[in-house]
Amino acid sequence: MEKDTPKGDRIAKVMSRAGLASRREAERMIEAGRVTVNGKKISSPALNVTAADQIVVDGKEVGEPDAARIWLYHKPRGLVTTTADEKGRDTVFDALPDTLPRVMSVGRLDLNSEGLLLLTNDGEVKRKLELPSTGWTRRYRVRVNGRPTDETLNPLRAGITHEGERFQPMEVKYDRQQGANAWITIGIREGKNREIRRAMEVIGLKVNRLIRISYGPFQLRDLKPGDVEEVKQRVVRDQLGMAPAPSQIPVRKRQPSRRK
Repeated sequence: MEKDTPKGDRIAKVMSRAGLASRREAERMIEAGRVTVNGKKISSPALNVTAADQIVVDGKEVGEPDAARIWLYHKPRGLVTTTADEKGRDTVFDALPDTLPRVMSVGRLDLNSEGLLLLTNDGEVKRKLELPSTGWTRRYRVRVNGRPTDETLNPLRAGITHEGERFQPMEVKYDRQQGANAWITIGIREGKNREIRRAMEVIGLKVNRLIRISYGPFQLRDLKPGDVEEVKQRVVRDQLGMAPAPSQIPVRKRQPSRRK
């Protein structure tokens, strides 16, 4: 006789949906003994919970998750995309407006990269948008030192290997020469760590500027460095099948204020 499937969802998923952390981070919080369910401390994330269960994290009760929301952020160079940095460098979360709720980044941009970074209050949205199966193309304006030709760039279009790691074929469009540098638009679907910089090294080109201009249907457009803009509810609904609560007021192009 087959066992009944437990009701509800895994607790790490519920914590993630509530915007507390990613699923993996939630699992670590549980293993560290920071979570109780119905008054009992738990040490394993292998537990399903329902709306009837009381979940408490670090002494605070986890309420019903807010509706999923997404923001566009123009990340400047010089910020790391982590909540805390072991080297004490400034993070994007230090620079965000205080008016935002707790948010997580969708993927990352490295210290010297800039441009569009998606933010969300929902761990499940973060996970969905980061999955390779989502299939969304991320496009970048890339400035390299040198005078590349189509022959130089063709290996990127065919797929390239760097130190044993295979990168899928990239969309590559040569834009223009600007003195000793060239501008190229590149589209990728995987988003592996420093993928474009590493691929360029293989063909003998050094990246000296990298700007993400789009992530799937979301565009950087004229958003200024450091500005944040909430995606309209209709777009969230159309792209993800989720609609934020109508009472939520969008944050529109606010200049960042440093968190103390």
